[in-house]
Amino acid sequence: MKKIALAISLLISLTAAVRSQERPPQLLVRASQCLVAKKFLLPAKTSHFTLGYLLDEKSYPGDKMLYVVNYAAPAKANGLVFVVFVTEHDGREEFDIQNNASFVLSREESSGVSFLSPPLGGKWTQQHLASAIKQIENQPRFTILLKDLSSVGAGVTCESYSDPERKRGEKQQRVP
Repeated sequence: MKKIALAISLLISLTAAVRSQERPPQLLVRASQCLVAKKFLLPAKTSHFTLGYLLDEKSYPGDKMLYVVNYAAPAKANGLVFVVFVTEHDGREEFDIQNNASFVLSREESSGVSFLSPPLGGKWTQQHLASAIKQIENQPRFTILLKDLSSVGAGVTCESYSDPERKRGEKQQRVP
C-alpha cells in the first residue's frame, strides 16, 4: 500500500513538473505582474511562482473575470486565489484586483475547498471561488520567474480594491 501511495505521489509530482514547463499565457503573466506590483504576490524566498488560472466571461456579461491561483509549491493543493477583472480602455489593458483569499483543498468541506482567510462577499463569493479553484486544479500549472514579473508591461494599468483612492470612494468594488 505504501508503494502505491509513493508511486502516485511521484506521478503527481512529475505531472506538475511537466505541466509547469508549458509557456504561460500572456494574460496570466500580465495579471501576475499587477499582483506583484500591488504587493499581493510577495517574493519572500522564491525566485518563481507556480500559478494557475481560469478566465470567466459569463458571470458578469461584458466583463472578463480572471481567477489566478498562486500555489504554495508546484505539487501542493493550497495557496492564494485572486479575482481580477480585465477590461480595455483607450487601447490599454486594465487589471483590477477585486478579491483574494487563502485556501486549501479539503475533503471535509462540501465544496472541496476550505478558506483560511475568507474572501469578501460571503457564501456566494466563496462558492464561486471554490468552483474556480476546482476547475483550475484540472488545468496546467505554470512556473513564472520573479524576474519576469518585476515590472508591468507597457499598455497595462493595475488597480486594486486596496488602493488609497478607492478608500475615498472613487470606484466601487465589485464583489465576485
